[in-house]
Amino acid sequence: MNSLTLGPLQIDPDWMTGALRRAGAIRESRVADMTCKPVGNGLVGDSYRYDLSYEGAEPDAPASVIGKFPAADPDSRRAGSAHLLYLREVSFYRELAHTLAINTPRAFVAEIDLETDDFILILEDLAPFRQVDQLAGCSVEDAGIVMMEAAALHAPRWGDPALQSLDWLVARPARASATLNETLPPIIRLFKDRYRDALEPEFLTLVEKLPEVLAHSREDRSSPRTVQHADFRLDNVLFDIKGGARPMATLDWQTLSVGPGAMDVAYFLSAGLDPSERRRHEADLVRFYHAELTRRGVRNYDWDHCWHDYRRQTLHGILMGVFSALSVRRTERGDALFLKMTRGACEQALDHLSFDLWQSERRN
Repeated sequence: MNSLTLGPLQIDPDWMTGALRRAGAIRESRVADMTCKPVGNGLVGDSYRYDLSYEGAEPDAPASVIGKFPAADPDSRRAGSAHLLYLREVSFYRELAHTLAINTPRAFVAEIDLETDDFILILEDLAPFRQVDQLAGCSVEDAGIVMMEAAALHAPRWGDPALQSLDWLVARPARASATLNETLPPIIRLFKDRYRDALEPEFLTLVEKLPEVLAHSREDRSSPRTVQHADFRLDNVLFDIKGGARPMATLDWQTLSVGPGAMDVAYFLSAGLDPSERRRHEADLVRFYHAELTRRGVRNYDWDHCWHDYRRQTLHGILMGVFSALSVRRTERGDALFLKMTRGACEQALDHLSFDLWQSERRN
């Protein structure tokens, strides 16, 4: 049997022993027994924790690992395949993670079948850690840690032309614009029908404006390009990992792309902070992010350029709220999450006149 077709409950001790030995995580130890239980809130991938016991356990043998697989739900799996989410995440761990400074789990296994999109990721377990509920939002102190890690993601590959050679990572502008123009208007219609009574009219008006403004933003090259997480929010980060050994780690690299770093920053702050808290603290948080970029070696990117990019990049949060809501199986938590994301990003866009900025630059 092709091991990539194994489901999470079909992974057995012999398979895990071989995988960990090939990764150098164990040498002569053998996994004797293990238990498996679901973890996380993944929307297009299913994750499980495997608690491991060994024969001849070595001191550094992992006591547990995290396995990630395609979503069991057919709609979610189709979305993962159609948008190359599975390919991006596996390729991130295989080709890109070691070139960045951001904290991520070590991948013991990162394999995918390019024909079927069956994949298996076996990742380092970062427990114990502290996780913050996306619906509740985080503290300003936690947001500062996230800004530091955002710079650790963006700075190492800032303006790196080699990123353009990674076909799995780079959406070609013409193809991306065509896909956006074809798929977004019907998604917006469905989103409005579903949430018309739940979302404020002024926010629905912004949602309607997305296609035209996003088409222009996708063509814009006035901001330096770097590696973006593109779903950089609380559900995808862990704090105080391994009992406080490191302040944070970032997970779920399925939406990885190339673009302005400020997009991750704007998206996180719109979804992670209460709007009133964001308004009070966002300038200081973005300044801290900019200072970290500079400390990590980014040059020729002054504060005014960074702040201008931040003000323009609020559109991504609206897009993610709308697009995600119609891409996965509908749940009560999902509805609450996508409405919160959309509402927070719309408020941020109105605060910063983001739509006006893009439209005025287009006229000029």
